[in-house]
Amino acid sequence: MDTALQTPATAKTTPSPAAWGRVRRSRHLADRALKVVCTLFTVIGATVLGWILLMLLVEGIGGLSPAVFTETTPGPGSQGGGIANAIVGSLILTVLGIVVATPIGVLAGTYLAEYGKGSKLAEIIRFVNDILLAAPSILIGLFVYMLMVQPMGGYSGWAGGVALAIIAVPVIVRTTEDMLRLVPGSLREAGAALGAPMSTVIISISWKAARAGMVTGVLLATARIAGETAPLLFTALNNNFWFNPNLMGGVANLPVMIFQFALSPYENWRELAWAGALIITLSILALSVVARLLLRKDQVR
Repeated sequence: MDTALQTPATAKTTPSPAAWGRVRRSRHLADRALKVVCTLFTVIGATVLGWILLMLLVEGIGGLSPAVFTETTPGPGSQGGGIANAIVGSLILTVLGIVVATPIGVLAGTYLAEYGKGSKLAEIIRFVNDILLAAPSILIGLFVYMLMVQPMGGYSGWAGGVALAIIAVPVIVRTTEDMLRLVPGSLREAGAALGAPMSTVIISISWKAARAGMVTGVLLATARIAGETAPLLFTALNNNFWFNPNLMGGVANLPVMIFQFALSPYENWRELAWAGALIITLSILALSVVARLLLRKDQVR
């Protein structure tokens, strides 16, 4: 009797083999369609990127010569010249920005991961940091222009370094916090069990365990600011000569030089712009590769 009553219900709730076959075919079709779409857009993106890199290599290598690394940028209408002053100026501005940003970013990230954690102040700092990560760099350039350029009475390398530092700080903060959160809590507890104060635990244990990831964050921030143009237009600007030792006045740099020379009517200026674009791209690529190697090494450990 019970078996007779259960049979109709079972027949209603159990799908037939044909129904399961239709579901499987639809899922297979959806899966294949998604694979085709993803593959198509991947090929499109890779093709565009490869096209850009190929053009950069062809035009950039054609503009390279020993004079590029030994002579200063030429004036309007003059022949020859190089970008040695722009290369050195970019190195100085980038190093200045990273030197300012690294201690601020590392200490702020350490506070968020070790001290703040779920506090309201930490939430506010994370919110502001996320805003800075997404903020247009030209707004940061305008901010530093009002903060430093106008009061100082002119452009300077110091203003350019500060603008680049503001861009780099959020990257270092986010990376430092993420890397420190990956450190097992048992390591901290072991240090505290030995009587070490919190500061010693952080410096000797947490930082040491996360040092590869933290260095990776600094390298990524360096790559991030190495090609910035907009903030330097409002702060360091550019010139065709070597910079002053006190960094006052315009400081030659690759991003602004590329922007100005690429739009010029002079053939040698456009060639130098391609050469500068190739140099800065290879530099950023090298930094990115080193950062990935360090991060992979840290993950293997």
